[in-house]
Amino acid sequence: MRIHHLNCGTMCPACQKLINGYGSWKKPARLVCHCLLVETTLGLILVDCGFGSRDIQNPRGRLGDTFLRLARPTLDKTETALYQIQALGYDLKEVRHLMPTHLDLDHAGGLSDFPDAKVHVLEPEFLQIVQAEMRDLLRFRSVQFEHQPQWVVHSQHQDRAQKLWFGFEAIAPIAELADDLLLIPLIGHTKGHVGVAVRQDKKWLLHCGDAYFHHSQISAQPRMPAGLRFFERLVQTYAQPRRENLARLRQLALQHADEVSLFCAHDPEELRRYQVS
Repeated sequence: MRIHHLNCGTMCPACQKLINGYGSWKKPARLVCHCLLVETTLGLILVDCGFGSRDIQNPRGRLGDTFLRLARPTLDKTETALYQIQALGYDLKEVRHLMPTHLDLDHAGGLSDFPDAKVHVLEPEFLQIVQAEMRDLLRFRSVQFEHQPQWVVHSQHQDRAQKLWFGFEAIAPIAELADDLLLIPLIGHTKGHVGVAVRQDKKWLLHCGDAYFHHSQISAQPRMPAGLRFFERLVQTYAQPRRENLARLRQLALQHADEVSLFCAHDPEELRRYQVS
């Protein structure tokens, strides 16, 4: 399967030093929304969606003033998945499946640009938006789901979830691609957060979403920037499962580097590695 690595949204929060871990205390940081466009025999699959065209057109209504003030997204229409997929020469109707790692506003905004695609999520993630608590209203924006997505809700306890992938539970969301595409439950950041594993030739790619935020977290010597560490803890839903899954991801990265490549959603250095390779 051919895989394209896309940045579907740049954010520039304050303080490069605190967020990126290098540079200036005064200059803004840079974060990305690392998404995958996967070419398959069944059509195109988009893993995470970043910001969508409607977010660009109506940022205050779709994203909210608090997020805009803190994250400071650039809101460049050329970074939307819609624009980039068309620039690659594809028809938007060729996008058949969407695999968001979770439904935070910076991951789900692009869903509405592909209203006919099936959207695969775990049941706890789906319930988190239909039964949102007050504390979740800033991160899950109901307006981003007003187009009535074509939900495909997966149970972590269904038969297909009994498959193991490097010791992780795994769900095959599309039966025809069961050997090449898996949802990996990575609960913690949200109630139904998943990683998405895609086989490319003889090696796997694992999109870890927000299960971690900085490349050093899965290294032998983690050195998480202080501001990013604070944010990670601030927005976690379940602290202990998040920490446990992070430890498992670090072990996977260190012990199976020749078989699996891991990356998260917002680290610009990781995205750069794939786009130049």
